[in-house]
Amino acid sequence: MPKSKNTTSKADSGESENGVQKPKSSSKDHRDKTPPASQPVVISTENIETVTDVSKLSIAHEIIVNQDFVVKENDLSENSLESKFVESMYNAFWDHLKDQLSSTPPDYSCALELINNIKQILVSLLLPRQNRLKNEIEEALDMDLLRQETEHGALDVPHLSNYILNLMALLCAPVRDEAVQELESIKDPVELLRGIFHVLGLMKMDMVNYTIKNIRPYLQEHSIQYERAKFQELLDKQPNFLDCTTKWMTRAATDITTPLPSTSVFASSSSSTISSSPNSKTDLEPPSLTTVLYQGYLNLVLRDYGSEEFPETLLMDKARLQNMKSKLRHLTILASVLLVARSFSCGVLFSSPEFVDKLKCITKALTEDFSSKPEESMLSVSDQVSQEIHQGLKDTGLTALSSENRASLVGQLRNIAKKENCIRTIIEQRIHLFLKCCLIRGMQESLLDFPGGLLFIEPELAELGWKFVNLMHHNQHVFSPYYAEILKRIISQTNGEESEEKPI
Repeated sequence: MPKSKNTTSKADSGESENGVQKPKSSSKDHRDKTPPASQPVVISTENIETVTDVSKLSIAHEIIVNQDFVVKENDLSENSLESKFVESMYNAFWDHLKDQLSSTPPDYSCALELINNIKQILVSLLLPRQNRLKNEIEEALDMDLLRQETEHGALDVPHLSNYILNLMALLCAPVRDEAVQELESIKDPVELLRGIFHVLGLMKMDMVNYTIKNIRPYLQEHSIQYERAKFQELLDKQPNFLDCTTKWMTRAATDITTPLPSTSVFASSSSSTISSSPNSKTDLEPPSLTTVLYQGYLNLVLRDYGSEEFPETLLMDKARLQNMKSKLRHLTILASVLLVARSFSCGVLFSSPEFVDKLKCITKALTEDFSSKPEESMLSVSDQVSQEIHQGLKDTGLTALSSENRASLVGQLRNIAKKENCIRTIIEQRIHLFLKCCLIRGMQESLLDFPGGLLFIEPELAELGWKFVNLMHHNQHVFSPYYAEILKRIISQTNGEESEEKPI
């Protein structure tokens, strides 16, 4: 059983250890004890270790859940302040190196440090079994020997450059062959060193991605135990690290046990609340852990959570879940547009996959800013989509839209910008129902019984559903012991409150 402790700090208590009430300090005393603004913030070793542990856990988790995860080159925007600062610092360094090498006699102190860095990078790119090559590099780039050669003016720079370039050609991935060959044509020593470091950076990135590819199967095999152990280490250092997770599960349990209003038309079929019992016995039986978790997972993509409220067990997936939530919103708008457009085309145009794909591309492009500009986005969509349907009907020899029908189509499309729009509401409810079914019944069975009105977005919604279900099931497997302990406390607390309300 994982260790989840609820502790109360003595500093937070109103009483001392012997039970005597502590006097409250006056506001004046409080101001006197306030440190000056200029006082530096001291970061403890424990906080640094915690950040390091979280970083390691986040990287391992990303490798496990994201099959496309690779390390990429850090491309800064050309006109960004950061890019200009980095470029100016690099230029200043290389200019300094050029001045050193151009002096009489040449000053090789900085160049030797760079060669030592190159040596260390080359050694780091070797595989464990390449001991012979490692010894060869240590001998060829012996820094003590190179310093002696520079002191006596006997340093053979061309020979040293050729050796490093040949070694890079031997160790680099095929995709870097051309970059290494381009270095061979550079004669200026400063530009050559600059180019060598750039290509070595790419080679290091290739090696990291190669390592990730090799360790991914091992991480996936031991991911549950590894993530749980690392999380327990964090919990040992911060016993209150599950507070937001407790609030999140309490809210999910409340959603399940709270009866739905019987007057709602869609209450029985389209609600985003998962029923804990088919016979409505929630007052007799507490909700199961799986039911509470599934409701909580749905809430994460259907409701807004602040940074303070987001469950700690899902913090590493927060950006991923927010991205899913954004995609669900865009899919809701896309499906609503297609459903309205189809009703004005007599179904003829929508029997053509090419026409449907064209409308989808138009709608996706014009609704990129829907979150911030819903009315403007739907104004553009209504004009473009109505024009496509009008022209499509004419091209197929059918009766084009009348002025009245075209105005009606434009009006209905523009109304999708409103949250209370009935078409948008129905589509939203059916998407929620699909995600609920994916969690409860599994993806295969849910895809066989795809909700009506969503067929035009089936590929996009199915892809998102797979990602959502896989991510949530992984989370459930990793943190289920903690969740079980939290739910036990929630149920016991609820039962205690109910017993207090009953008359004696």
